[in-house]
Amino acid sequence: MKYLIAGLGNIGKEYENTRHNIGFKILDALAAASNIVYSDSRYGFVAEMKYKTRTFILLRPTTYMNLSGRAVNYWLKTENIPIENMLVLVDDIALPFGTLRIKAKGSDGGHNGLRNIQDVLGRNDYARLRFGIGDNFHKGTQIDYVLGQWSRDEEKELPFLIDQCMDAVKNFGTIGIERTMNIFNTKKPNP
Repeated sequence: MKYLIAGLGNIGKEYENTRHNIGFKILDALAAASNIVYSDSRYGFVAEMKYKTRTFILLRPTTYMNLSGRAVNYWLKTENIPIENMLVLVDDIALPFGTLRIKAKGSDGGHNGLRNIQDVLGRNDYARLRFGIGDNFHKGTQIDYVLGQWSRDEEKELPFLIDQCMDAVKNFGTIGIERTMNIFNTKKPNP
């Protein structure tokens, strides 16, 4: 069984440790824990992770957030992965910091990366893991907040939360979306 795990973010040093790049950060942790490295491929950095007879294709698109659909579509087709075996990892300002929400399908919720994926694929019935980054910003400063660095307090909690996300990704591939949702959508973050 093959799965595409697409962590969304923006390439470049200036975006490296920003809230918007949590998808990249989760994938980097998965790759490091599995001792695998990315190769610079078409539309993204790609790594292949093996776990319990499953193959996970980890994709960090290099198309920038707002054109993520191009990379996702290319790798779904190239690896011949059905859409139900794809999980997209994104940030979400509508959720309090550290809250994880996994859904089997849904709207883009105002997220430009999800919107582009939906536009390119022509459908929204794919799984996504939304990582809450909170909405602790003043009116008119949303972009600065989303593209801003994590606070010191957030930095302290990130390793625990990223571990939770890594477990969620592995569960998605081994026990399926419904059971993964039951486990992680009811779990309360407790670093």
